[in-house]
Amino acid sequence: MRIFVTGASGFVGGAAARKLVAAGHDVRAMSRSEKSDATIRATGATPVRCDLEDVTAQHIGDAEAIIHCAAFVEQWGPRDAWRKFNVDGTRRMLEVSRQAGAKRFIHIGTEAALFHGQHLRGVDETYPLAPHSPYPYSATKARAEKLVRDANAPAFETIVLRPRFIWGPGDTTLLPTIETMAREGKFMWINGGAAKTSTTHIDNLVHAIELALTNGRGGEAYFILDDGVRPMREMITGMATSRGVALPDKSVPGWVADAIGATCETLWTALPLAGEPPLTRFSAMIMSRDAILKDDKARAEMGYRPVISVEDGLRTLRAG
Repeated sequence: MRIFVTGASGFVGGAAARKLVAAGHDVRAMSRSEKSDATIRATGATPVRCDLEDVTAQHIGDAEAIIHCAAFVEQWGPRDAWRKFNVDGTRRMLEVSRQAGAKRFIHIGTEAALFHGQHLRGVDETYPLAPHSPYPYSATKARAEKLVRDANAPAFETIVLRPRFIWGPGDTTLLPTIETMAREGKFMWINGGAAKTSTTHIDNLVHAIELALTNGRGGEAYFILDDGVRPMREMITGMATSRGVALPDKSVPGWVADAIGATCETLWTALPLAGEPPLTRFSAMIMSRDAILKDDKARAEMGYRPVISVEDGLRTLRAG
């Protein structure tokens, strides 16, 4: 199959491109720089120089399927960055993909699109999106998902995959951040790391992406998860241990973390402070709220089953 990937220089898009090339697909990928060109070529895919603002149908070419992984996932940034990349970028990708004649559009969404500060417990895909969330990432990913699902048509099927807590080899965000914070003495738990969470190993997400090329109903969203639910402390400790990092026991209550995050954002917005806030409202929220999700729909409609367990995934990290 001819496939066009966005975000292929990142964690998810890169893993997807690598696996799809290995499976014999013709993979081309959006690239914004020479550095990205090299990263994409290393996956076996062909870089196509464009970005979410200037991509055209000519860049998409004769691709039959689009895998849209690119997004602004930073905890801090310019106020319009999340809208520009997550909403406007997704809208443009949908438009040019239709113009190019692509048949299927696979969007990598997130459970964060449901969050407005609450716990998620026993949640399935009928739970409402949060397009007016106070967290820019959540709000814009919710709006992007709605655009994707509303664009579904008989000749242009759209599918949304929603992983939670993506982890595994090649992680460029979560584990490196934990390592840096621990090394600098800034790491602390929120509520002792007691929040319970569903997770998604990168191999399981890539497997779901492969399935979504032909499986799943157009216009639908699917949670893609590992088996089981675990305390945040268990997962993060296991990941840190794989790098030889010992995490401290110090912890703050959730309400204190929420207040610190809000205060930091206010100060970094009002004053010309360098760098990023040590804690944001979104980070405090995501680390202290339960996110217990259900993937029955993906199993029933896509034939999804995890291809790697959490235990094996952690062993692989330690071995690496």
